[in-house]
Amino acid sequence: METSDLIILHEDNHIIVVLKPQNVACCPDESGDDNLFDCIKRYIKQKYSKPGNVFLGLVHRLDRPTGGVMVYAKTSKAAARLTEQLKSGGFEKRYLAVLCGILSKKSGTLENYLRKNSLNNMVYVCTQTEEGAKFASLDYKILGEHGSLSLADIKLYTGRTHQIRVQTAAINAPVYGDMRYGGPNAVKGKLALWAYSLTFPHPVTGEKLRFMAEPPLAESPWKFFNVDLKA
Repeated sequence: METSDLIILHEDNHIIVVLKPQNVACCPDESGDDNLFDCIKRYIKQKYSKPGNVFLGLVHRLDRPTGGVMVYAKTSKAAARLTEQLKSGGFEKRYLAVLCGILSKKSGTLENYLRKNSLNNMVYVCTQTEEGAKFASLDYKILGEHGSLSLADIKLYTGRTHQIRVQTAAINAPVYGDMRYGGPNAVKGKLALWAYSLTFPHPVTGEKLRFMAEPPLAESPWKFFNVDLKA
């Protein structure tokens, strides 16, 4: 990924907010592939002619196939404060997802316990008493339907690995393109999960910030819906 490919939504001395492309990792992983984190570091180093190693703080994550808004910290103070805000519920993270299926209940809350199998990098719904179980909660609202597909606005309360994908699959409405968790309802294609809105207080000024970005509306299955982020 070239620094010229970066889409920067906001930058100041403390934070940088960018649009994460789909199928690009948000940070270095075992694959060794180029990733958004290293690209931002190269950008900062080049733009400000910084000698030596550039500090960049990873505050939150998005799965590789998920695109959308991410914030990184440019100072250790900002990183510490953003991480604390994330833990205390100061972040509001909203996603758009195209789900395979028509839900009888058009809005609601999904609450499960999830456990991760690190051997296959899969996450499973489990009971509260199982080892490694972590509570997961989200709200959803169906915004539109097209054939057997539903467009959902999802608000995350917890940030578990693969959370949206696992919880929607558990109600037989997997995310479009999710061949990992979709089972017999899976539809092959690019994962239709997009982090469209991120709201948080600025780590230094305290100002409430909100950043939004549309999913790729010209692509399937997004093009089947009227996506209006102002709604």
